Amino acid sequence: MSPSPSQRSGLHVRSFEILLVDDSYGDTLLMRQALASLQTSTTVVIAEDGERALQMLRRQDQFASQSRPDIIFLDLNLPKLSGREVLAQIRGDSALKTIPVIVFSGSRATADIANSYALHANAYIAKPAQYQDLREVVAAIETFWFNTALLQERARGVA
Repeated sequence: MSPSPSQRSGLHVRSFEILLVDDSYGDTLLMRQALASLQTSTTVVIAEDGERALQMLRRQDQFASQSRPDIIFLDLNLPKLSGREVLAQIRGDSALKTIPVIVFSGSRATADIANSYALHANAYIAKPAQYQDLREVVAAIETFWFNTALLQERARGVA
């Protein structure tokens, strides 16, 4: 197994925290399994609806001591607040707007893709139908976001 680019360059290797915002138990289970197969150490935190995701990100109520994620996987079709509304609020919040957001949706509708990019999503990925395809997508995300791109160190405690 060859070392990752960050290991070869001598940079500090760290664990990455992912906020997975999805109301489908089956989808979150498959995503957790795919992420567990990565070489990179990850912690996955799940929000089942848009309101909870924003509470977590804003460290409200029981989430006051939670660290901010390194990256967010956001489904569009969520209860309480849609993924579109969550994305708009993240991008409108100076404390949150620098967190990369990957829209991870079952929709391949041109309007959903265009709207997500208009709201400044970092990427739009249609959920793969097969688990092996999901693992390949997650591996590609790992290669780019965790081994190539330089992400901000996540904030801990109260900002």
